[in-house]
Amino acid sequence: MKNKKGAARNRNKKTKANFFSKNYSEAWNHIKDSRNFIFFSIAIFFAFSLVSFFLPVPSQISEQILKFIEELIETTNDMDAKSMMGFIFFNNLQSSFMGMAFGIFLGIFPLAVGIINGYILGFVASASVNSSGIFVLWRILPHGIFELPAVFISLGMGLKMGTFIFQKKKFDFLRENFWKSLKAFFLIVVPLLAVAAIIEGTLIVFTG
Repeated sequence: MKNKKGAARNRNKKTKANFFSKNYSEAWNHIKDSRNFIFFSIAIFFAFSLVSFFLPVPSQISEQILKFIEELIETTNDMDAKSMMGFIFFNNLQSSFMGMAFGIFLGIFPLAVGIINGYILGFVASASVNSSGIFVLWRILPHGIFELPAVFISLGMGLKMGTFIFQKKKFDFLRENFWKSLKAFFLIVVPLLAVAAIIEGTLIVFTG
């Protein structure tokens, strides 16, 4: 009897492991299939980062960015490491998920997210270099090691979903890509965002 129960438990463990392995593999394959769109989101992001880094930012836009940054600092000013990690994680989770899911609207939303975030990063990097020198960028770099790949994957999958309008079987293409993107988001993007939140929250609180 005990042997039968043990064998049943082993089969269940093996089934669960195979299920996870299969879905994880499918998630990575979907990311590989979306790589051209991911590369495009990377190009858009850094193109607008360079624009705001090297070219003067209009005063109205710079005022809005500075206001946004000030509000962000006020919100997170008294947070401990745990609270900061949670704040970063859920904010990145929300923006990444929206960048992916709202790609169904012809890819306009993920494109806008890439442009806006890239522009803000370039502005912040330029301001930091002007005040503290070029080497300050090395302090910014660790913040994006895990976060940016997660964001780019999300935006790339969102852009790909937006191309359903050009497909012959539009609904089938959209449905298939949505579920594959959802799987990749929870199995790959979410863990990346969790690691990013731990690193960024720790750096912000302890190097302040």
